[in-house]
Amino acid sequence: MALNIQHLESGISVVVLEGRLDSAQAKEFIGLVNAAADQNRVKLILDMAQVDFVDSSGLGSLVVAHKQVNNRGGDIKIISLRPEVRTIFELTRLHRIFDIFETLDIARNQFLCDP
Repeated sequence: MALNIQHLESGISVVVLEGRLDSAQAKEFIGLVNAAADQNRVKLILDMAQVDFVDSSGLGSLVVAHKQVNNRGGDIKIISLRPEVRTIFELTRLHRIFDIFETLDIARNQFLCDP
C-alpha cells in the first residue's frame, strides 16, 4: 500500500491510500495517523479512491485511527470509496461511524463548517 499525506488549510490533512488495506499495511497506516496526531493534525480526510481491498485488520486500523484523532479533538472523513469497499463499510456498519463523501471538496468544506 502506498501512503501519501498532503496538508491543507485549517489543519486539515489528506491521506491518500492506494492498493490494499490489510494486516500487512494496517501498522503502517496507524503509524502515519500517530505521526500526524503528534503534530496536532487531527482533521484527516482519507482518500480511498485507489483502495481495492479492505480486510478486518484494515477496518480495525480505521477504527483505531478514528478513536485516536477523536481523543485529540479531531475527526476522520472518508472520500471516494469504491463500490466493493463501500459494501464492506455497510456490512460492518462502519458507514455509521465515519462520514463518507464523494469528493475532497465536500469533505474539506464539512471540516471548515464544523465548529
